[in-house]
Amino acid sequence: MSFEPILNEFWDKVRMSLTNYTFAKLTLAKTIGDTELKNIYIRPIMQGTKMVYSVMARYKSKEEERFCSLDETFEIVKTHMNNPFLSALLFTTRNDITFKLNKKRVGSIVVAEPTFKSASELMLVLKEEAKIHLTDVDHLALGLGS
Repeated sequence: MSFEPILNEFWDKVRMSLTNYTFAKLTLAKTIGDTELKNIYIRPIMQGTKMVYSVMARYKSKEEERFCSLDETFEIVKTHMNNPFLSALLFTTRNDITFKLNKKRVGSIVVAEPTFKSASELMLVLKEEAKIHLTDVDHLALGLGS
């Protein structure tokens, strides 16, 4: 993938928004042509004492939800960029960050003013408690050590 370095840079911004509790939501959108899969929505949730990511795939006639680790979520994003999605939108309380593929499938990142004034409900709770329950893999992925 020629756009992978830029996608990795975008994913670093996703991880940073989780680390500093500004993450609101992540959406994959703008499909190539008329596809069955319309959007993928990603948000953090608590599953017991562990933070995981709800990955909601919205199709024309149904929705499917999976619960994934941060690394698994990134693999889903990578797999679906350019097949069928052309953009990933990260909404944070600081700004909106969009990863886009142009017609030549070259990636770019665009930063805009924030759409959301509040982080996701879970981010607000975790920030308030200053307590995050992550797997070792997520700690390493977020640069928090183990």
